[in-house]
Amino acid sequence: MGREIAQVMGPGGIDWLERPERLKEENVELAISRMNLTPSSVVADIGAGSGYYSFRIASKVPKGKIYAVEVQQEMFIYLEKKKKETGAKNVQVIQGDAMDVHLPRNEIDLAIMVDVYHELAFPKEIIQSIAKSLKPDGKIVLIEYRGEDPEIPIKALHKTTITQINKEFDKMGFSLFYSSDFLPIQHFMVFRKKRNR
Repeated sequence: MGREIAQVMGPGGIDWLERPERLKEENVELAISRMNLTPSSVVADIGAGSGYYSFRIASKVPKGKIYAVEVQQEMFIYLEKKKKETGAKNVQVIQGDAMDVHLPRNEIDLAIMVDVYHELAFPKEIIQSIAKSLKPDGKIVLIEYRGEDPEIPIKALHKTTITQINKEFDKMGFSLFYSSDFLPIQHFMVFRKKRNR
């Protein structure tokens, strides 16, 4: 749909994902607070990477659950190790693949993708797979570097615009429920399944 797909960040990027300044640079705590989680929320972190968001969210959903979904074997192993180290009993690490997130059907309140969507080799198939896992009122949150802003020091291929993402999600049966640029350098977008009229 007129967008080049970026390469997936490999395990060599773990140090960058876990950099100490990220918390402030991206205002991660504010992003999580705007996800409107409840103690019993069931969340899926798609493309969880090092679990930077997964394990922070885990403490916010003590009666709920978080699925940390990863495609790359090295990241999967890293997440399992981190789960043991942190003792986060409500985190379940899932091995996904390029076309399927392998999540249970009708169980997810919120699926999040943080700087991940632009790297999906098969975005349509993955979104369809996520859609099956969502509860009827479930939503998808995308956090993506703002492609409209040339001043943001991220390669253009790793940034996206609201117009482009809206165009893609509309074709995949989702509508934009909420979007805002309250984060320093990223869009915060919430999508939900289109309602049948």
